Amino acid sequence: MARAPLSLKARAIGLLAQREQSRAELRRKLLHIEQQQRARLAAESSREGTDLAAAPAAEDAEAGESVVDALLDALAADGYLDETRFIESRLHLRANRFGAQRIQQELARHGLKLDAEQQAALRATELERAREVWQKRFGTEPSRDAVEQARQTRFLLARGFAPEVVRRLLRA
Repeated sequence: MARAPLSLKARAIGLLAQREQSRAELRRKLLHIEQQQRARLAAESSREGTDLAAAPAAEDAEAGESVVDALLDALAADGYLDETRFIESRLHLRANRFGAQRIQQELARHGLKLDAEQQAALRATELERAREVWQKRFGTEPSRDAVEQARQTRFLLARGFAPEVVRRLLRA
């Protein structure tokens, strides 16, 4: 006997239990799940011979979006979905490995921004964090070889550290 599929709310809470999610990220995932559920119901109804009056795809998608948006509003009101908690979680996860620019770009992909206080704290510790990442990757002795220094510079810049921080670190 097959179990009934989880409701959209149960899936959303399950996703949020795994890790913090931004509203945009959770919306994208829930829309995908909702589309799959609608497709599965349509396939089951066509197999059983009960041809339900299928709504046009555009109306179907709009209905799915409105259901997901209402669910997201309810989750936010209940405290399950919190953007400040998501930002703090991202900072905690990424600050040890990436620079401020990279973290801000990642948050921008989720439609979020750091507040001025968080930005200042991130910039204040950027040199120390860059030093830790650099030492973990390249050791404690700075290279005098220009090619190797260029490689280390590219590595740190790709990690999102500011160019002036990278210069200060590799000169020291």
